[in-house]
Amino acid sequence: MSDLVHLPSGAGDGSDNGFLSLARRVTTLAAAALMLKEGLFVLKARMERNSGTARRLSEMCGVAEVEPKYTAQILEVSGALQRVAQASGDLAATADDMQIKAQGFNSAHQSEYRGIYEAVNASGVRQAKPGFYRVR
Repeated sequence: MSDLVHLPSGAGDGSDNGFLSLARRVTTLAAAALMLKEGLFVLKARMERNSGTARRLSEMCGVAEVEPKYTAQILEVSGALQRVAQASGDLAATADDMQIKAQGFNSAHQSEYRGIYEAVNASGVRQAKPGFYRVR
């Protein structure tokens, strides 16, 4: 009996397993992480501004002798906005780390497999489909 694994139709056609496909997906991941990071920095700045505004409003309400429970609620909102700013900054740092690692992976993938990919495509000899040599 053969040790080759039968793949369903279309499963081993290489459309999603190739060198260029993986490079494209990792590049897309790095770009998405960059966009996420930039959006989170914008959110962080907005939340810090809004937190400061709420804190100043709370102080003005205190000076104007507004009902203390409302002043306290405004101050709570300021604290919540500051926590959102902190969390978005932490998430932005994680997205930055993800972007750096994706770019590093892409560079390593290019340096490791680009030569093989070019040699296979330059040979003119038809290669076996991905999965052909897979064993159980």
